[in-house]
Amino acid sequence: MEFALIATAHFLALLSPGPDFFLIMQGSLRLPLRYAIAICAGIATANAVYLLCAVLSLEIVREMDWLMILLRYLGAAYLVFLGYLLLRASQRPLEKEAPTGILQAHHLGKQFFIGFMSAILNPKNAIFYLSLFTVMVSSETGFFTRCLYAGWMTSVVFLWDCAVVMVIGQKRVKENLGRGIFLLEKISGMVLAMFGVLLAFT
Repeated sequence: MEFALIATAHFLALLSPGPDFFLIMQGSLRLPLRYAIAICAGIATANAVYLLCAVLSLEIVREMDWLMILLRYLGAAYLVFLGYLLLRASQRPLEKEAPTGILQAHHLGKQFFIGFMSAILNPKNAIFYLSLFTVMVSSETGFFTRCLYAGWMTSVVFLWDCAVVMVIGQKRVKENLGRGIFLLEKISGMVLAMFGVLLAFT
């Protein structure tokens, strides 16, 4: 019963589009599959870091106000930066393979880093996972079971994001979007920048 409640709460939170979704979307539109999946791997790894803190009962992380404030402003700056890169990108055909910036870099490590930083600099991830384990996981739940919970949630994040990549990255979907891809990139840029501003002032 405990696992069902945790899994449901986690999945419902995952369904809410956040900065990671728009980052994955732009990667799916412009990058070959393996690089978009690298973004997903980076996001999942960052989630795993916060889950590890939750498994180890490091609620003190959430109570370190200076750390939460630092994450908030660094995360806000990072999202605004990503949004700026998308907003200033020039219009170009989808078939163009040559990368034009860091967001389109054909490099697994760079795309992993972009995804990792997006998720690790989001203090809401830390708060969510630490709160989830504090409220929903019994103090009597063993360490091994907690690890299984964390492993499950990390896997779900990765697989869900990869599913989004698979859907958006289909050739037919891209062809149907046509010139609208440029507009979607601009919308993604505005949304990411907006998330950054809201994160800084809320």
